[in-house]
Amino acid sequence: MDAQALWARYTRQLYSNEDLGLTLDPSRMDLDEAWLEGMKPSLARAFEAMEALEGGAIANPDEGRKVGHYWLRDPSRAPDPETREAIEGTLKAIQQFVGDVRDGTVAPEGGETFSQVLVVGIGGSALGPQFVAHALGSAEDPMRPFFVDNTDPDGMDKVLGAIARGEGLERTLTVVISKSGGTKETRNGMLEVAQAYGRLGLSFARHAVAVTGDGSELDRHAKKEGWITTFPMWDWVGGRTSELSAVGLLPAALQGIDITAMLDGARAMDTETRKGSLAENPAAWLALAWHHAGGGKGGRDMVLLPYKDRLELFSRYLQQLVMESLGKERDLQGNVVHQGIAVYGNKGSTDQHAYVQQLRDGVHNFFVTFLEVLRDREGPSLEVDPGVTAGDYLYGFLEGTRRALYESGRQSVTITVREVSPRVVGMLIALYERAVGLYASLVGINAYHQPGVEAGKKAAGAVIALQARALAALRAEGGAWRTPAELADKCGDADVETVYRILRHASANGDHGVDGEATLTPARARFRAR
Repeated sequence: MDAQALWARYTRQLYSNEDLGLTLDPSRMDLDEAWLEGMKPSLARAFEAMEALEGGAIANPDEGRKVGHYWLRDPSRAPDPETREAIEGTLKAIQQFVGDVRDGTVAPEGGETFSQVLVVGIGGSALGPQFVAHALGSAEDPMRPFFVDNTDPDGMDKVLGAIARGEGLERTLTVVISKSGGTKETRNGMLEVAQAYGRLGLSFARHAVAVTGDGSELDRHAKKEGWITTFPMWDWVGGRTSELSAVGLLPAALQGIDITAMLDGARAMDTETRKGSLAENPAAWLALAWHHAGGGKGGRDMVLLPYKDRLELFSRYLQQLVMESLGKERDLQGNVVHQGIAVYGNKGSTDQHAYVQQLRDGVHNFFVTFLEVLRDREGPSLEVDPGVTAGDYLYGFLEGTRRALYESGRQSVTITVREVSPRVVGMLIALYERAVGLYASLVGINAYHQPGVEAGKKAAGAVIALQARALAALRAEGGAWRTPAELADKCGDADVETVYRILRHASANGDHGVDGEATLTPARARFRAR
């Protein structure tokens, strides 16, 4: 396409809102005007479905649940007074609690003030808080954030070591986040962290707060042990859309981030993305761009390139939001469709020196989203060359990469914001939440359940149960056994390879009574010869 034609399409398709301080340019996604016209009926139905969802319809039929993350930033839209009061009351409770922490009313066991916050969670209970902490944190924050977001013992040791090198657990408030309280990764992290407090002679309960469902396993545990307090998680808020609930607002507020501005930004974006006109709705532009790029089947990956270090974790956050929402085997009618959009990304211009080479010259199985931030920094910048700053170079790399990719037939959409602020972060979260919901309606899937995740949890539980049987059988024979297949038979005709791998892991860690190489060296030979 020649420059004049591209400019004409740019001016027709550009979304720009000065009040929001955001522009979205889909012109390099090659959205044909006739195709856009043909998608209008489908888009109208998607708007209707979104309106019903916000109105309190059962949007997750698998679990009989409403989906209400949009109410979090505008409680007046909640379907009943009880829900509205719960949202408003929780926000006030968070603000009161943070004030009590600041003035020392809520203090650590040693009597000083809390200066660090450790978040223990996984998935949506960690990705959102991590993204926001990285995007909006500074050295002047009243509390420094840390995260335990996995059941990796070495990872926990690394985080606890960093805390010790800072102000120590003595001045660290731990926030444990789990809706059910039964999520094993989070429970394991909680137990490890509690033990670390105990090794220092500290009461974990006097340093701990829970964010969880009312009456959950974690809620009961926290109240029994006398934790400082608890904050609610509601069943109508999914983990991947929970950042603007207590899940994300409490850690952010403790860190010193303006959560009111985050909520204001999300609410402003919600207002904009409710509009029924494509020209006025940035989320609709995104949903249609994704649909067009992948033929409505997720045929191309989404590569996110934020040209701002503060937005580096946005791609990880969007991986869960997009892939858990859209990665579905069946549509709403039960047909097998295998939908989804793969998401990956890092940051610009780092990627100039990494996978942009493949994006430019390799397999064409993707589209790019460029995230541009106009303001380079607070205050003046050094001229690294005459009349040129480091920020000018960053912009130059963005613009050059965008142009080079399009010249090679690679499509992209560009989102531009003025700065990275709490209001802008709230806007971006709301923008992508709405885009995901609209796209799901366009392709006819349920964006609000995650049967694949639940299947993975059940499979992991089965492995742990098999481990118990295998180790018990091994110990019953004094550690002597003939072949992995025979031990598998003793475990109820279990998978022999899984039994062998369980024993290998136990041996490597010198636990469970498994005698290391004395057990596994003959096992390896017999496993190969089984």
